[in-house]
Amino acid sequence: MDKIVTLLAPGGIDNLEVSGRVPQEPGASEIRIRHDAIGMNFLDIYHRRGLYALPAYPAVLGVEGAGIIEAIGSAVTDLKPGDRVVYAGAPVGAYAATRLLPAARAVRLPDGVSSKVAAASMLKGLTAYMLLTKTYCVEPGTTVLIHAAGGGLGSILVRWAKHLGATVIGTVSSEEKADLARRHGADHLIVGRNADVVAAVKARTGNSGVDVAYDGIGSGMLAKSIQSVRPFGVVATIGQAGGPIPPVSVDDLRPGKWLTHPSIMAYIADAPAYLTAAEAVVKMLACGITATIASEYPLEEAAEAQRYLEEGRAAGSLILVP
Repeated sequence: MDKIVTLLAPGGIDNLEVSGRVPQEPGASEIRIRHDAIGMNFLDIYHRRGLYALPAYPAVLGVEGAGIIEAIGSAVTDLKPGDRVVYAGAPVGAYAATRLLPAARAVRLPDGVSSKVAAASMLKGLTAYMLLTKTYCVEPGTTVLIHAAGGGLGSILVRWAKHLGATVIGTVSSEEKADLARRHGADHLIVGRNADVVAAVKARTGNSGVDVAYDGIGSGMLAKSIQSVRPFGVVATIGQAGGPIPPVSVDDLRPGKWLTHPSIMAYIADAPAYLTAAEAVVKMLACGITATIASEYPLEEAAEAQRYLEEGRAAGSLILVP
């Protein structure tokens, strides 16, 4: 019997139940993957709380993982048992030792990239690709503001933005996370939950503001992000880990600031877009631009891992290991 973690109903971590399941046989266009590692994301918290409802309950959380193919369906021709693969996106269901997956979601891993690194990095890498190339085309000379620069997504955003030649201003909640962001190449850091972000950004940009801000904190930080962006710059709101976002007035966007709310799950639901982005991410992983693994938890301790993630204490990414 393989372990599986099931969400019985939307709510707290006490709604997560560990049980056993016999490995399933893949359908014609599916594979069965045995996970070496399962990536954790704040999206898992949103799914657990019910902020983003799942189709039915009980449900299995998790949108990314990496491991070895154990079995393939009769219509699968480009993958075989024994292949090492990584995946991200729908359908959810990664919190399990084995799972069925549409073969089209699986991407082969090069030998130099470990399953743990891939599982920690794939969805965050896809998000970074979307934000840095689609939401705003970052290039040499671009100045970016990255909130939670020492977190799971923030760490890979910092490294990829620097790879593209950008100047990176990051916000972090602690000196520990500041050290991590510095090691990843952040040029300027604003430390502390109560820091005057707007004043600090203006001081570091000659009062002009950044070209683009990436805000996954939400709450009152979005208003500060808007104030930190130059005229005709872009603010991407990508989450609300710090709490719900108050209403934003269109007057707050003067003079000509752009506010966008991209969805990585919607973006990679398009198969060609997913494969193009996934190829770019795997190349970056092979070059060493990866998420940093802060902690590993056994799969059966998924509830405790979610508690730690939800509290915002992780300096990097968390993974589950079956």
